Amino acid sequence: MNLTGGIVLFATIWFMAFLTILPIGHKSQSDAGHVVPGTPASAPAELNMKRKVAITTIITVIVWGICAAVLLSGAITLDDVTWFGPTRPAPVAATGTAG
Repeated sequence: MNLTGGIVLFATIWFMAFLTILPIGHKSQSDAGHVVPGTPASAPAELNMKRKVAITTIITVIVWGICAAVLLSGAITLDDVTWFGPTRPAPVAATGTAG
């Protein structure tokens, strides 16, 4: 895994975790009993975005660290996850004659 692959993996895990964590603890304005005029009743009463971003980042660092350790150790390679066979070409046998 190179630097670009690590950044892309981190960003992918971060957004997946964020979209999973975002609805946790959601309390709508109708649940709170106070709907602000001009907003839907399902709008959040308290957003707590800083807390959710912090939790997402902590979870992502842990999951990304595990993924990076597995990939960098060589325990799982591209050949292990491909559906179409080995990704590296087979070695070519020498013909034995010089041109």
